[in-house]
Amino acid sequence: MNELFIKPNLKSAQRRTKDETIIERSRFNIPDEYLSLGFNKKFYLRTYGCQANERDSETLRGMLAMMSYAEVNTPEEADLIIMNTCAIRKNAEDKVFGEIGHLKQLKYENPDLIFVVCGCMAQEEEVVNTILKTHQHIDIIFGTHNIHRFPELLIQAHFSKERVVEVYSKEGEVYENLPVNRVQKAKAWVNIIYGCDKFCTYCIVPYTRGKERSRLSEDILKEVVTLVEEGYQEVTLLGQNVNAYGKDLELDYGFAELLEDVAKTDIPRIRFMTSHPWDFSDKMVDIIAQYDNIMPFVHLPLQSGSNEILKIMGRRYTTDEYLHVFDALKTKVKNIAFSTDIIVGFPNESEEQFNDTLKMIEYCQFDNVYTFIYSPRHGTPASKMEDNIELEVKRSRLKRLNQRVSVYALQNNKKIVDSIQNVLVDGPSKKNPDVYSGYTETNKLVNFIPKKAKAGMIVKVKITGANTWTLKGEEV
Repeated sequence: MNELFIKPNLKSAQRRTKDETIIERSRFNIPDEYLSLGFNKKFYLRTYGCQANERDSETLRGMLAMMSYAEVNTPEEADLIIMNTCAIRKNAEDKVFGEIGHLKQLKYENPDLIFVVCGCMAQEEEVVNTILKTHQHIDIIFGTHNIHRFPELLIQAHFSKERVVEVYSKEGEVYENLPVNRVQKAKAWVNIIYGCDKFCTYCIVPYTRGKERSRLSEDILKEVVTLVEEGYQEVTLLGQNVNAYGKDLELDYGFAELLEDVAKTDIPRIRFMTSHPWDFSDKMVDIIAQYDNIMPFVHLPLQSGSNEILKIMGRRYTTDEYLHVFDALKTKVKNIAFSTDIIVGFPNESEEQFNDTLKMIEYCQFDNVYTFIYSPRHGTPASKMEDNIELEVKRSRLKRLNQRVSVYALQNNKKIVDSIQNVLVDGPSKKNPDVYSGYTETNKLVNFIPKKAKAGMIVKVKITGANTWTLKGEEV
């Protein structure tokens, strides 16, 4: 097999300039003769990682629908297998490589099967080198910067039978004319900014997603208005750091202004993620407090409660600065709920520094915390530090952290027992069709007994019971 490839380059991925972001409106195109390429063919798409990856998969689905492919739920049924990958943590990569190995047999059974690996893992030099060396059954590898070229890469692999590797390591562009096939009919993800310029020492995302580059507000608002007209009840504004929205456009218009304009479209519910505490302005707090359709829920990653560790992580804020944002939101936004991210076992983290994290947990009493053991990501500054915390110590700290987190999660849930909550209905439970599930305005999962509820409706539910991570209720 001849191989055509452009491999990723970590050094190029670090480059940041003040060049204006290019907004492309006409680069995506599928020639008419290939719109039936997938006729009578099926694809299986597996998505790993964050909402940004889920949104990218919706674009891939839109492209494949244009090419007449039909989606199936198992890889064994498929003529095309796509793995849209996540690189944020080592265990996420291990899962992907395990699945790649597991599915290898399908390629032997069907040599015409096309196997694709894309997304953030494909942006890593080490990963691509491993695939090229040990996974010969992978036909196409592409990254996060050229999703618009997926149909061309697929056509090339289909007809040439050559392996296609095309991964660009660059600051990136914004593409505005890509199709979308949304998975949900009531909730939608809307990209507002791509990339990250923070370069936290442990994080691979700035290398895999490129520089911070904002969509124009008129394009975002046009998309939201269309969603309102189509009956969507909720949008989540997406970005690796939504709070940095607009800074690259050099306009007097940032995330606070965008959030207000989205609220004025009268979409019933607005959420956003992820917010970096460094960029969380007082004006953002005021806008969230002012509009009822901006949900009273904020994911505000902390990562550590130790100022020394935060500095080594490159997080750019102190715990006092974090609490300034937290306290302002808590004071001004009625019934607000919070979630956060915590990493334990970062290089050189002492027991005292870990206890500082527990103190922050006790102060903030988060509704939910995503907790992780530190794992080095190849190519990041932290990966060059000695990973000198023993695994058993990391596991012990994680256990102690989770114990504290669960106490406050249950405590917060119990506070709203007997209250009436507005719940956006997802639909019947997979385990019990007589029980429906949905989310409150504060992003709490409720399993409830329905009366007239249907998927996509916002209904009133009386909360009758509380577990650590879920609520029980009955439709009023």
